Amino acid sequence: MIIGLTGKNGAGKTEVCDYLRARGFEYVSLSDAIRAEIRRRGEEVTRETLIKTGTEMREKGGAGILAERVMAGLESEHNYVIDSIRNPAEVEALRRRPDFRLFAIEALAKTRFERSLERARENTAATFEQFMAEEERELHSENPAAQQLIATMALADNVIENNGTIEVLYARLDEILPLLMSLFARPGWDEYFMNIAKVVATRSNCMKRKVAAIIVKDRRVISTGYNGTPRGARNCNEGGCPRCNGMAASGTALDECLCSHGEENAITQAAYHGISLKGSTLYTTFAPCLQCTKLIINSGIVEVVYNKDYTLNARALSLLAECGVALRQFTIHESSC
Repeated sequence: MIIGLTGKNGAGKTEVCDYLRARGFEYVSLSDAIRAEIRRRGEEVTRETLIKTGTEMREKGGAGILAERVMAGLESEHNYVIDSIRNPAEVEALRRRPDFRLFAIEALAKTRFERSLERARENTAATFEQFMAEEERELHSENPAAQQLIATMALADNVIENNGTIEVLYARLDEILPLLMSLFARPGWDEYFMNIAKVVATRSNCMKRKVAAIIVKDRRVISTGYNGTPRGARNCNEGGCPRCNGMAASGTALDECLCSHGEENAITQAAYHGISLKGSTLYTTFAPCLQCTKLIINSGIVEVVYNKDYTLNARALSLLAECGVALRQFTIHESSC
């Protein structure tokens, strides 16, 4: 779950962050990148310089640049709270994650002014009139790279009123959070197993192409294999395969290739450890060649699921069909892995 926070100055975003951090959420603020840039320039961090520098960064890198930088560092196994979202393009960037929700925190102007005085941070406005005048510049702008709080808050999935005590705020969050956090997306079995196969492929030592296969039975991985030279031989990337190291053109010099295919290694690894493959399913990052197809059929595998097609395997696919082995393609993108 990724919860983004937007709202006017003094609405209570910090209190919501504190609540979420106490419950295991990792904290990230879009304004941290702005503060770092201000300090790099040797300037003082003030509300004015935050607004000015943030606008400059969006003008140069795109209106969603701050959110995109944050997105690049997020890990799928953590919950996150992202503060200081002030531009609709930042919301758009964050919505690329299906588990993102935007909270708009709202409070009365007088209440927010009193809180800002208590906080006394970065040249806080001394009067209510000054407070409102400064805020007006943040609410909307004809410049798409500037802060646009009104348009950003309009995109919120949840609006949380925070005019009372912190206990009232926390009670409201106690109502909202359990339901939202129960809605997280889980990958289906095909996506789960194909992503495992893609990770296994990263262990390949083949210089030409990294391919891997895993074999699954009763939704449990029972064998894995990636392409590379046989056990005891020099790895392909260490000069072990003449074809790959000779940079042979695709489809040529196959008689010189010493690399075993991912499917082949997954099957032989099962045999090496005495594991029966009867009734299992093979997931492979590339559709199998004819040689691997014959091994698949004779090993008792009943289904093959592949991510990408292979140009030289038309006969292989027809043989699988002839022998009653189910075949289907399930494609995932690199960002899913």
